[in-house]
Amino acid sequence: MIVALIDNGSLEPAAQRNLRAVATALAKRAGVDVAPVSWKHSDRIAAGALEGVAASTLAPWVRAQVARGEREFLFVPFFISAQGAIGSALRGELEQLAAELGGFAFAFTNGLAAHGVLAKIVAARVRETLATKKLSRPAAIIVDHGGPSPTSAALRDTIAAEVRTLLGSEVAGLAPTSMEGTHGPLLAAQLAAPGFAEGDVIVAPLFLSPGRHAGPDGDLARIARAAPARIHFADLVGTHPAAVDALTEALRHALSTPAPLLSA
Repeated sequence: MIVALIDNGSLEPAAQRNLRAVATALAKRAGVDVAPVSWKHSDRIAAGALEGVAASTLAPWVRAQVARGEREFLFVPFFISAQGAIGSALRGELEQLAAELGGFAFAFTNGLAAHGVLAKIVAARVRETLATKKLSRPAAIIVDHGGPSPTSAALRDTIAAEVRTLLGSEVAGLAPTSMEGTHGPLLAAQLAAPGFAEGDVIVAPLFLSPGRHAGPDGDLARIARAAPARIHFADLVGTHPAAVDALTEALRHALSTPAPLLSA
């Protein structure tokens, strides 16, 4: 069985570097090889920006493994949630590849959302920002990418409610938002709302890796620059050690008590 850590993919080298770092940590802890594979996009990053090693994307990578005789794959999802539209589309592509290549079997480990660790990481990131910036009871905003899926929006709201409980009076108020999409409130609007349009506001991105949206010059930073408040960004979820801990636990569990593979 071949094991791969899979993310959505990005054109930003920093996102691929983080995927590789997490895959390396997983491999070391679980005692198995873990390939860093992006679903899309990352193969367009110049190899020179990645220490001379080009990024792998799903379809070419799977074809290469099958050509070598591999027929069983275990994927560790490096997503905030592998449910909803992304999960369905990813499984659909794997099924299409299997039909094209004469069949193979695949399964997914549990992801971060299934381990109940996301709220703890976000709360820890907010507390780090409170300490480093020496802030006293600022407002806080949790922001995800946003999109059409009510499942993702519900997860965002659940995480925000848990973070609000964990932080208590350490923040003056806390709101869940999206960068874009149909399940608001949107970040730009929340940053103009009472209680968030003045003073200090911590924005905690519900993102795993830096990239076009969550990078230092990304879309979130652009939105924040237009806000009247003093914005302080918390660090990302996917670079926190607890994320690696949770994925390691999920991988070890899958390897020790393998679920039936989905044959296609």
